[in-house]
Amino acid sequence: MTANAPKRAVILAAGFGSRLRPLTDLRPKPLVEVNGTPILHNALRNLEAVGVEDVTIVVGYRKDAIQYACGSRFGGLKINYVESSVFDRTGSAYSLWLARDTLLSGDCFLLEGDVFFEDDALRYLTMGEATDVAAVAPFDELMEGSAVLLSDSGLISGFRMKQTAAHLVADGPRLFKTMNLLRFSAPTLRATIVPALDNIIGSGATQAYTEELLAYLVERRGLQLAAARCDDLRWYEIDSTEDLRIAERMFARANALGPAVRAAD
Repeated sequence: MTANAPKRAVILAAGFGSRLRPLTDLRPKPLVEVNGTPILHNALRNLEAVGVEDVTIVVGYRKDAIQYACGSRFGGLKINYVESSVFDRTGSAYSLWLARDTLLSGDCFLLEGDVFFEDDALRYLTMGEATDVAAVAPFDELMEGSAVLLSDSGLISGFRMKQTAAHLVADGPRLFKTMNLLRFSAPTLRATIVPALDNIIGSGATQAYTEELLAYLVERRGLQLAAARCDDLRWYEIDSTEDLRIAERMFARANALGPAVRAAD
């Protein structure tokens, strides 16, 4: 348990997972297994390990399967569900907006439901003085998706969407991959995040992604979002069957090595 960790969390788990077909033909992506453990169960166990008590899961595609797999309690966690009936035509910012009641209730972790990670990633989000923090790791040639730039003081200074290995230029700025694991303080959620979500959804931009919201707030509204460097941790965002194979190799190797060796990597 981590003393200053939020007691609440939101997990976004409404999407199709089309790039993982046929594995997601009959089950939602968060229930795809990495070495026998569903992605979502790994996240819930890690949240419980750092002291979270209440989790809101935003569901959509094959919601019944998630509700059956997690129930109303998972270990010591109380599980609440918020349903998106338009998951097939909305982005992650819309799912986050649906969970706004939880966001308004206090400090909160925010997770995407397709990330398999070590529980230390959540601990890293709580170790410094900053209360609004995003987990990041060096962007490498196997990655794609949203990336960030860091300032000398360790704050996220800018976002770069849809990055690939082709964007890794030797003499360019160093890029870090967003891990889609974040924590926010109650004041920031109430004064900044939720009002911005209200504005975005109210304007009709229901296909926006959470990363686009954060980019706007950091680059244009002065949100001070610190970066928790997770360079030494094992984690993987699972969007495709190749991602799943990489994650299974990574965590099988981690289990074989044991914690003492992993910590020294």
